[in-house]
Amino acid sequence: MPTVKEILQTMDYGPAPEADNHVTAWLASHEKGFKHFIGGAFVASKGKDTFEVVNPARDTLLAKVAAGTAEDVDAAVKAARKAFPAWSALPGHERARYLYAIARHIQKRERFLSVLETLDNGKPIRESRDIDIPLVARHFYHHAGWAELVETEFAGYGPVGVCGQIIPWNFPLLMLAWKIAPALAAGNTVVLKPAEFTPLTALAFAEICREAGLPDGVVNIVTGDGATGAALVAHPDVDKIAFTGSTEVGRLIRQATAGSGKKLSLELGGKSPFIVYEDADLDGAVEGVVDAIWFNQGQVCCAGSRLLIQEGIAERFLGKLRRRMETLRVGDPLDKSVDMGAIVAPVQLQRIQDLVKKGEQEGGTLWQVDCALPARGSFFPPSIFVDVEPSSTVSEVEIFGPVAVAMTFRTPDEAIQLANHTRYGLAASIWSENINRALDTAARMKAGVVWVNSTNLFDAAAGFGGYRESGFGREGGREGLYEYLKPDWEKSLPAAEDSKAAALGVAPAEAPAGSGLPSIDRTAKLFVGGKQARPDSGYSYTVKSTAGATLGQAGLGNRKDIRNAVEAATKAGGWGAATAHNRAQVLYYIAENLSTRAAEFEQRLVSYGHSAKAAKAEVEEAVRRIFYYAAQADKYDGRVHATRSRNVTLAMNEPFGVVGILCPDEAPLLGFVSLVLPAIAMGNRVVAVPSPAFPLAATDFYQILETSDVPAGVVNIVTGARDELAKTLAEHDDVDALWYHGSRSGAAAAEKASAGNLKATWTNQGRAIDWLKDAQAQGADYLRHATQVKNIWVPYGE
Repeated sequence: MPTVKEILQTMDYGPAPEADNHVTAWLASHEKGFKHFIGGAFVASKGKDTFEVVNPARDTLLAKVAAGTAEDVDAAVKAARKAFPAWSALPGHERARYLYAIARHIQKRERFLSVLETLDNGKPIRESRDIDIPLVARHFYHHAGWAELVETEFAGYGPVGVCGQIIPWNFPLLMLAWKIAPALAAGNTVVLKPAEFTPLTALAFAEICREAGLPDGVVNIVTGDGATGAALVAHPDVDKIAFTGSTEVGRLIRQATAGSGKKLSLELGGKSPFIVYEDADLDGAVEGVVDAIWFNQGQVCCAGSRLLIQEGIAERFLGKLRRRMETLRVGDPLDKSVDMGAIVAPVQLQRIQDLVKKGEQEGGTLWQVDCALPARGSFFPPSIFVDVEPSSTVSEVEIFGPVAVAMTFRTPDEAIQLANHTRYGLAASIWSENINRALDTAARMKAGVVWVNSTNLFDAAAGFGGYRESGFGREGGREGLYEYLKPDWEKSLPAAEDSKAAALGVAPAEAPAGSGLPSIDRTAKLFVGGKQARPDSGYSYTVKSTAGATLGQAGLGNRKDIRNAVEAATKAGGWGAATAHNRAQVLYYIAENLSTRAAEFEQRLVSYGHSAKAAKAEVEEAVRRIFYYAAQADKYDGRVHATRSRNVTLAMNEPFGVVGILCPDEAPLLGFVSLVLPAIAMGNRVVAVPSPAFPLAATDFYQILETSDVPAGVVNIVTGARDELAKTLAEHDDVDALWYHGSRSGAAAAEKASAGNLKATWTNQGRAIDWLKDAQAQGADYLRHATQVKNIWVPYGE
């Protein structure tokens, strides 16, 4: 053993191992293998297969675990369904007591869980002990509070039902807490599948559920591989799927759940920018990079893997960063003085090595720490690529390892352009001592989480989730709890009638009966970019009343018309940047002009077959609904979340961008207004397809838009076959969200087609809404689907 004098001369770290005897004893007690946790008990798998769980730092066997079959998943879902009525009927206070008990039990076993997580995952004990497990307890404490408040804070909402949850291997127990805590708080029951590489803390959590007295079947855990997860996704009695993992698998889940009616939330991959301006605290930013990309060996979906450094300070900053890299220690993750542990598995290590090799082949210069890696286990040194292009593989592909790429920029506009040059949109980190510049950059980031002069901050009170191909939905905070609730009125909606839209012919209008001059024909045009436009096809179709009388003709829009409309909507991006007050004023003008021409619109509805009374009621309600969203335009506020750290964590409601809206046949004017108005009130631009059977109310309505100061491109109207145009909108990469009201088969097709860029979808699942009822046809649910929450973490105080 070296003397104190020798240690002071060399300043070398000595070993500081964390004891693992309690964990190894627990593993030894399960040497025959772990079973599934179903219905409050550990039960044997229906199949005989098992898989091995290996310590990635030592290549040693930790345990054998049951490989779940479809029959195991079915048993777990049945147990969850059986437990759901009693659990959801409990008063919120009683559910809160259970979640509080779980939080207390986690705290009592913090050290045990930390060591188990490190052995199973390979992350340093300092991270699992000081970050992961305390956050797990925090999530259950926080959601115990939501269980207490859910009945009053979310009046009119109830639990979704049985939730299937699939979690990744990078934060095994923390991801479990992110999903199970809000699900239970809202009154749902759960079937969770942990990652194949790291199932052990989930099984330890199952023991905690029993210790806390959680009712049987409320939480069920089935271990297995991708096939087990696929069986859970496909199970017909699962009401919601929550998935965290790769974008590729998320896309498959979107396709598999299309048309099933399952609620879906996806938290997927990322390639997050880390922007360093020339006025930043460079030493602080260097430490930020350490936390951004070498935390958890870079196996973090929101890792700051793209360093964007202002040109004037790039050389100095990278010099500091290289010196800091040399001080990082890679080794046994149970050593408390180690900074980086092991990669989770050899297959993941091989993927990292292959991508690094590809980066070098494409001309990138690789900087790596020259350190001795352990002879056993899956380890990779801290690495940075320089001399890379924004389009290079290592700049675009999520490596999911301790590898960053560094590029330079000259101006803030260029930084923002580079930062948003990605198909992902999970997180961003901005470093500047100029608060104006930092917040302006944060506002322009296409990301669900933005950290200012900080990185990788998480808390149960703040939502986490992405834009674009990083998924949709949020986990944590108020916005995360909504993912496990649904409006009470949805439960009793009848099926929509879809026969009216079955066939849109291109035959000419019928000749008038008898003799005399024919009437002057008016074929309604499309409305694109603020102008009336003829359809690209050159065709129109006949519009008839419910009694079969010919009312006129409407353009038969096609793929090119949708492309033109999306292009016009994209160019109208200034609408989202306008103040909410200005948007409200425009909406009030729309209501004013519709009110002035109410008699004309009533007559149009009468021609469809409405009674005079029904037509009058629909127009009056349309005017009132426009007033409602004009009022909401500057009142649907964000929040400041009360996170544990000293931050002002701003939850900003932001528009999606371009929203495709497929309107219903019921209430052809009011349905159109009820969908288009909340979208534009929140700053979105819209490509709307009105009722195919009754489009003329919407084409009349664009005359209202023309006289109401609505900027060109904010509302675009393309008439034609709903389901054909829905598919085009769903597949379009520049459409950011899709709302569909039509048949169940049409909803399924739209959801499946949306998997290409994983846009958020909101469909009626073939059910008919009563558009005259405010509870169903207006309100916070419409505004929430018109926005995505961006959480911005700003340092505040000491």
